[in-house]
Amino acid sequence: MKFSIGRDFFDKGLGLVVNIVSSRNQDPVYSNVLIEAEADGTVKLTTTDLDISVRCTVKAEVFTPGSITLPVKKLKDIVGGLLGNEISFELFSKTKVKLVCGSSDAVLSGIKADVFPELSVADSKQTFEIAQSELASMIRNVAYAQSVDPNRYILNGVYFNFSEEIFAVVATDGRRLATCEHRIEDPERPISGSFVLPAKTVSELIKQLGSKGRVSIGVSEKQVAFEIDADERPESGLCGKIRIISKVIEGNFPQYKQVIPKEPGNCMEVEREVFLRSVEFVSKVTTDKYNSVYLNLTPNTMEISASGGENEAKNKIAVQYSGPGFRIAFNPQFLADPLKALVQDMVSFEFKDELSPGVLKTKNSGFLCVIMPQRK
Repeated sequence: MKFSIGRDFFDKGLGLVVNIVSSRNQDPVYSNVLIEAEADGTVKLTTTDLDISVRCTVKAEVFTPGSITLPVKKLKDIVGGLLGNEISFELFSKTKVKLVCGSSDAVLSGIKADVFPELSVADSKQTFEIAQSELASMIRNVAYAQSVDPNRYILNGVYFNFSEEIFAVVATDGRRLATCEHRIEDPERPISGSFVLPAKTVSELIKQLGSKGRVSIGVSEKQVAFEIDADERPESGLCGKIRIISKVIEGNFPQYKQVIPKEPGNCMEVEREVFLRSVEFVSKVTTDKYNSVYLNLTPNTMEISASGGENEAKNKIAVQYSGPGFRIAFNPQFLADPLKALVQDMVSFEFKDELSPGVLKTKNSGFLCVIMPQRK
């Protein structure tokens, strides 16, 4: 096995797969990356923890095809420190590799490739395609609302739901719920079904999705496969597809639509960045005991305030509001998270009464976030 590869290309490829490995697994092969040099002039890099697997393909000049597994974190550290532009990679014994780059060289010991677990992929029952940028935006708009409570495992991820002509992603921790919808572009190929994508896979998917090209989602009974176009990133040396295969969380996700208020309340519109900065400013005085910010609405004005013991802060901002005087309290993090994730200039917030949830929306985006208020 021998090939030559750009140092930056190799480093970026390793960066795409390194986060999958887990130090908790006692079998060392699960800390390794499977490196496969192919006769077609590509090198495939694969890592897995058995729940999730990631594979990418990098351009290279392959002299002798072959395969080996190497400790991925150590390999990435070595590649990042090499002095030169082109790496010569050679397997010179059954498990030892020599890397030469400019004036640098290193020898690294690994494990035979046949010990690496074979990636079993169930046939996808249904497939769906969407622009990478669109899927990335949708997931970012909801991912912060995932639960971290291990006792509520079905909520420890993002729910993907395909129904008629609508594709929706949803996350909730029981105190807030965020959802974003996308109209399916090809109604002649209807897709239906749902799954819950684990939080680790959600995080990895956000990192892998780019701003160009498309992503295909293949759904089977207990697995989901994402195939991400990488040919749109020639500067990275990637080619073909980035493939993520993940187990899904088994169980029944709550009937989330029942949480969304059916009747709109009083509506306030505000600049998203101004609202966010104001919430972050007043929340600096909050404490674990006093962890609320208060929204006090009067026509065209909102005063945002908070107090923590002897400390207090407030800020008045201009809004579009013509309803009655109104005061409601929220956890500041629950307000800030969606405001950070969104990119729109304006957001709207609907209120019914001080005990009912507030609903944060943006125009023409399919997004909404339901936030339970705090008791005053």
